[in-house]
Amino acid sequence: MDVPRIVHLTSVHSPFDVRIFVKECRSLARAGFHVTIIAPHTRDERVDGVHIKSVPMKASDGRLTRMTRTTWNVLRRAIDLDADLYHFHDPELIPVGLWLRWKGKKVIYDIHEDVPKDVVLKEYLPRWTRPPLASLIALLEEIAAKRFSALITVSPLIAERFYPHNGRTVLVFNYPELPSGTESNSVPWQSRHPVIVFPGGILPERGIREMVYAMACLPHQFPATLEIASHYFPQDILEELQRHPGWRRVRLLGSLSRSQVQQRMAQAMAGIVTYLPDGQNLGAMPHKLFEFMASGIPVIASDFPLWRKLLEDVGCAVFVNPRHPDAIARAIEFIITHPADAEAMGERGKNAVCRVFNWNSQARELVNLYNGLTGAACVA
Repeated sequence: MDVPRIVHLTSVHSPFDVRIFVKECRSLARAGFHVTIIAPHTRDERVDGVHIKSVPMKASDGRLTRMTRTTWNVLRRAIDLDADLYHFHDPELIPVGLWLRWKGKKVIYDIHEDVPKDVVLKEYLPRWTRPPLASLIALLEEIAAKRFSALITVSPLIAERFYPHNGRTVLVFNYPELPSGTESNSVPWQSRHPVIVFPGGILPERGIREMVYAMACLPHQFPATLEIASHYFPQDILEELQRHPGWRRVRLLGSLSRSQVQQRMAQAMAGIVTYLPDGQNLGAMPHKLFEFMASGIPVIASDFPLWRKLLEDVGCAVFVNPRHPDAIARAIEFIITHPADAEAMGERGKNAVCRVFNWNSQARELVNLYNGLTGAACVA
């Protein structure tokens, strides 16, 4: 049998996105599929066995341009490749997926987020428009879901929403790859600085304000720094927080590479994921949650039922009310003043990643789905 030709499509993400490229595409290529990514990029190239086909996109392009011209360019390149299976990652590419299905192609929709719940939090939309728009998007997404060959979701709550609409709905968790080399980069616990790290996108619903407010709730002479690594910090929120007393204990690192983020985690005393209980957050499973565990540091996490169910028995997290900066501050203070406990929590988290919460098991789920759709017999 010929090697199945697989094409991943995104109009939003980098071609080197952690989930799309590092995990899914590289795993599929290693399993024996011919894998291509169509994504905004500067050039065509081949990296780690994955072919990258670029579509033009300027940094100045707005949302409307991305949803029209970029989407059209993605479709054109997808048609040119004439693949056996297409796998798309953005809700704005649903029309592209439906067109490919109409042409007889097998198509997977990879649902990273609960889009309707996300829309309710979009501050650039007038508040009164959000509920009806969210309802409309939910309806259209669920109607379209019935047409696709399969769906992939990242969390149980999203999967539950789509099971009734497509029986081939598969959970592929956003677990990290098994640690490799991070041990040698780790700083001995007794030599670590009292640093808490937050790498990722800056959004109000991810609790950025409450994190900074928490730093002001710590005792005056208490040594602690919050390190924030993000490629973008909304200017209005940045200016607001820079005026807050808690900002004196914040170090803004800007955009870091994946290896640089891992280095910061390997030197920190804890990672923080205090998303607010709004929109899709209650059902989210952020990649950074497991990256902290893989790096061997304890996690300060929102006390969400899903997260507590997942991690409470592991003993690697301190759960807090994310709306209460003083509760976050108490968790930070506990981690820093109890280094032996913190180190043990980090070790338990790393062991749990090695045993359970790692990408190997998810790669097998992905390859099995692909085998079922293409008739291949590849092995993850």
